Amino acid sequence: MKILFALALALTMTASVYATEYPDITIKELKPLIASKKVTLIDVNGTESWQEGHIPGAIDFVSNREKIASSLPKDKNALIVAYCGNPRCKAYLQGASTAEKLGYKNIKHLTAGISGWKDAGEKTEKGK
Repeated sequence: MKILFALALALTMTASVYATEYPDITIKELKPLIASKKVTLIDVNGTESWQEGHIPGAIDFVSNREKIASSLPKDKNALIVAYCGNPRCKAYLQGASTAEKLGYKNIKHLTAGISGWKDAGEKTEKGK
């Protein structure tokens, strides 16, 4: 019985670690926000991936981690969207939780990630 309880507890804890902690946003919902400049994007795919192609205007989280506060809007209610590689990727949590620790209240997750963005035929820009 103790083994079953321990197993159930471990599964519950694992599920909570990987549970979505931030609301999802779709590409369709995101596009007009980008066009109207009402969103700050955080790309958590790594600098090499960011340089190869990211959603236009996205911040490279890895190379800006130490100074991310200066890259984000002053308004703590501003929309922040973090994304990584694909729907199964959880790396976005690094960017989202960093923004949350800095006091941001409106943080979402682009579930499709950069792979979904590209698969949808959306344009990317190369890093500099």
